[in-house]
Amino acid sequence: MNFAYSRLNISEKTMKTACLSTIILICLMLSGCQDNRSETEVEGAAQGTTYHIKMVLDDKSSPLEEIRRQISTTLAEIDAQLSNYREDSEISRINRQETGHWLPISREITDLLLIANAVYQYSEGCYDLTVKPLFDLWGFSSHDTRVPTDQEIAALLPHIGMSLLEIDGTKQRIRKKDPKLKIDLSSIAQGYSVGVVAHRLEALGIQNYLVEIGGEMMVKGRKANGDNWRIGVETPVPVSRSVQRVIDIREEAGSAVMTAGTYRNFFEDKGITYSHILNPKTGRPVSHHLRSVTVMHDDPAWADAWDTALLCVGEKAAERIAEEKDVKALLIYDEDKKLKEYMTKAFLAVQ
Repeated sequence: MNFAYSRLNISEKTMKTACLSTIILICLMLSGCQDNRSETEVEGAAQGTTYHIKMVLDDKSSPLEEIRRQISTTLAEIDAQLSNYREDSEISRINRQETGHWLPISREITDLLLIANAVYQYSEGCYDLTVKPLFDLWGFSSHDTRVPTDQEIAALLPHIGMSLLEIDGTKQRIRKKDPKLKIDLSSIAQGYSVGVVAHRLEALGIQNYLVEIGGEMMVKGRKANGDNWRIGVETPVPVSRSVQRVIDIREEAGSAVMTAGTYRNFFEDKGITYSHILNPKTGRPVSHHLRSVTVMHDDPAWADAWDTALLCVGEKAAERIAEEKDVKALLIYDEDKKLKEYMTKAFLAVQ
């Protein structure tokens, strides 16, 4: 259930609203998958969506109530840094500062911007955290969608581009070459959140778990009965909730699994379908045939950035880039009105 981090002002993949469910947690849906004697589930609401956490507790684990408290605290801390819907968040304060001077930022935001900038380069500029003004213009952030005029789009394009943002990782600061630049971290923030919660669980003595926030997830170890964690990738068509493929996570050291899709969050106008995945170069929704991208990676933030980036560039470029960068990716695209799959060599190696 690849829901949106809707409390972050979502752009690109990022607008994974409750209706953009691209991943199904098979282990939560199939009966008999939970061992009630040793496997525990914690769930709740956060970041404008829901979270589900399954974990195997033993005598080394912290008490369950302490685990619940730490999860809630962790998610609240992340929200205070990254949410575009909170005026008091760190990223909102940064966006309000229309200046060309250096701005101090936290280590967390520094690290996310460095990852995003790398993926921006790898994706030939298609993955871009500065598309927020365009996302707002098309109405995806407010759920009041419309087709803007060519003039409106043209007016914003000069203020879009990661190349307009200078990042100093050593001194933890940024400089906007264009003071009007706005940053939206939501296409990477949910993956980051999953990773932070996972690390917090490990600090609490939990080594076997599945963490899912809005459909983005990180798994490690094994289920209580020794089986692999199993994750289902949803068939990327608007009216279906069927499973396209089931992934067995065999890597006990842990893996993030992230999916981005064009088929849930879109609108139609005069017979034309407009996806929420925007090309920062044109200011318009992408128009290729790639429907969803699932990425496996040991770092959830990288996985979250990669799936959006590959979805943005389209099926042919995604195949090429993913193979060049050794990304574990499953691409599902439409060809002659039939869904087809492409699995990179790195993805096949772990199946």
